[in-house]
Amino acid sequence: MKRRLALTVATLFAIHSPAYGASMTQPDIKLNPHPRMRYEITVKVEGAPGPFDRIEGVVDYRVANEACVPLTPVTGATVPPEKRVPIKLTPAGDNVYKGEIFADLLQDEDYFGKGVCHWSVVATSANLWVKQVDFSAPLFHDDLLKGKAATRYYSNRSYATTQMDRVDVGEANRAQYQDEANATFSVTLHAEEKHP
Repeated sequence: MKRRLALTVATLFAIHSPAYGASMTQPDIKLNPHPRMRYEITVKVEGAPGPFDRIEGVVDYRVANEACVPLTPVTGATVPPEKRVPIKLTPAGDNVYKGEIFADLLQDEDYFGKGVCHWSVVATSANLWVKQVDFSAPLFHDDLLKGKAATRYYSNRSYATTQMDRVDVGEANRAQYQDEANATFSVTLHAEEKHP
């Protein structure tokens, strides 16, 4: 009896697992045909102990008003849709890279029949790779829209330790490294709105 109950629970979970933590119906996310909120993203690297294998950028979007999203069948919670879009970062001299994003890239629309869903930028990030290590530096929504720079600090020792696959998010304060504070490098992101 216990075995049958366990098998039934496992089967039900397998049937409903796509709904767990996510909406049963994923919307067909559309691009805004006329985006206007254009921002130039500048990434500046200072004091890195060596080169990076590649430097990539992403911008993450999320539906801001959860009332437009239906409850999930299993958890009974709303899980707002999210979308990650790559950014092309190009060298601009002196360890500076530039790219651009549109804060209104995605189309606000009634995706679920519960009212218009409004997309918002969560953050844009620079990802600097050394072998399997990703040094990730974010610029969050408020700082991005206000034109405020955000700097992350990373340990030179972390740069030299590339044996395992990992993401290093660094520290917002160099002093967190204490005795190693002088053996660090930084990545600064800044966004500037570009008017048409």
